[in-house]
Amino acid sequence: MIQFRFGSEGDLTAPVDDRLAVGDERVVDFLAKVARKLLAPAVARRHPELGSLGYFLRPAELNRAVSRMRREDAIVFPRGNVFHVPPANVDTIFVYSWALSALAGNHNVVRISSRSAGAADAILDALNEVDADPVIRRTQRMVTYGRDDVLTAALSQWADLRVIWGGDSAVEAIRKHPLRPSARDLTFPDRTSWAAISAAGWRAADPAARRAAVVGFTNDAYWFDQAACSSPRTVFLVGTETADVRAEFIELLLEVVDQRGWQVDAAMAVEKRVNAYGLAATGAVTALDFPANTVTAMSLAAVPDAPRRWIGAGAFPFAEVGSLLDLVPAMNRQDQTFSHFGFAPAELRAFALALAGRGVDRIVPFGSALTFSAIWDGYDLPHEFTRLTTVVAS
Repeated sequence: MIQFRFGSEGDLTAPVDDRLAVGDERVVDFLAKVARKLLAPAVARRHPELGSLGYFLRPAELNRAVSRMRREDAIVFPRGNVFHVPPANVDTIFVYSWALSALAGNHNVVRISSRSAGAADAILDALNEVDADPVIRRTQRMVTYGRDDVLTAALSQWADLRVIWGGDSAVEAIRKHPLRPSARDLTFPDRTSWAAISAAGWRAADPAARRAAVVGFTNDAYWFDQAACSSPRTVFLVGTETADVRAEFIELLLEVVDQRGWQVDAAMAVEKRVNAYGLAATGAVTALDFPANTVTAMSLAAVPDAPRRWIGAGAFPFAEVGSLLDLVPAMNRQDQTFSHFGFAPAELRAFALALAGRGVDRIVPFGSALTFSAIWDGYDLPHEFTRLTTVVAS
């Protein structure tokens, strides 16, 4: 059964008086009010990850996104109807996708998984509490429904653009429902993300900078139980004789995780052990260390052995390489975010140029892996959510 979580009036048609423009002020005003709800101290204490979302929805950020949609060589219009299918394991991602599409003036339906909870419920509460213009209520829908191929097929036929987040199997399942010939898919399938530490940069940093780096890494890894597409999996130690860097990094990681109150339940800790021993059995891992339920450290035999599948929250294979360029052959199109500490800008740029678009879409500092931006997975989303009309005078 379909459930409209806010804006239940009307249907999914688009009468003339419900048209939205690119950068429509009614949408900007609504999203800015939602941002204030999410940034309220009580909400931020319960769900710290909503702070980044609230920041993204501030008027200054919204106007910056709208400015990316403007073109001098064409007139920009909304793409039309957009059907979003976000994942259940990352509670906030659906808002980023929907907000950018709404800013582009589209009519949106977002299917919220019935398994979503916590931060997702806080977001939906904020959406319901904000006084929205009637047009927003008629054109923007958050819905939940069970497994219903008929309804998914109908929404797919309604859509001019279908946005699918999730694993490869989830993308393939949704794609079984055909779109109209003029519509298309925007997909975000399985991705893997990495982290890298420059041994020289680590040693040159003062203790406060090292600790700040670990705090950022902890946020990147432990929010969403390391299951987000941009959460780092393997940690590459770049340089020579890196044992001291690894030891200090793990020591600080244990300390920060404990102070922040991150927990890994017993069942997940057991699953991590099973997965870690499985890697050891194949020869991919040469040593294992279980200093706490929250941290599992593994020594990789070689860079190509770095696992792309999720092992468990707080599971970190480590590998040593001489330079960032040594990692280039191991990267591929599945790789999304490469978070880093201690490297010079020239090193990072040389790495990106060597990859030449064959892998890694984002290279960001520790603490920014989960920070959503208008360019995601190599897509310029503000442009993806719009369509262009060119006018040439005789």
